[in-house]
Amino acid sequence: MKKIAVFAGSFDPFTLGHLDVVQRAACLFDTLWVLVAQNSSKRNMFSAEQRKGFVETAVQKIPNVRVASFEGLTVDFMRQVGAQYLVRGIRNSSDLDFEQCVAWNNRALAGAESVFLLSAPEHLSVSSSVVRELLANGVKKAATLSKFVPKSIVHEIVRKKGDK
Repeated sequence: MKKIAVFAGSFDPFTLGHLDVVQRAACLFDTLWVLVAQNSSKRNMFSAEQRKGFVETAVQKIPNVRVASFEGLTVDFMRQVGAQYLVRGIRNSSDLDFEQCVAWNNRALAGAESVFLLSAPEHLSVSSSVVRELLANGVKKAATLSKFVPKSIVHEIVRKKGDK
């Protein structure tokens, strides 16, 4: 039986921390779906289509990674693709507390097993919120942004920030 996992998030935008989790999770599973979640109650800086494009560009060289966007419960998407595992990245104890509750709910709803990957030390302070704050305050230098997001998508993020 193939081991299929889902790594879900808003990825607004996709960061080096996200990419690190994808690269490590891809080594553990036959197929890893990166799911760009669409939450109508959340105001994103980038559209779901733009965020999906960023992820596709960043992970294009990882052969067993697929990218999709989905509006609804992650466990419903997991059922659609036959995934048994949900991958989550953990940076700190706050992430762990939150993710533990989500994991229990996903197990109760769908029998989904959560796999927690600890953040690499160099990515502990990397977050989409930091990137959005930089962009909102006019930071557009590739050298600065590439400390937080994959180099392959820096220019696209800056360009599409102007399209929003």
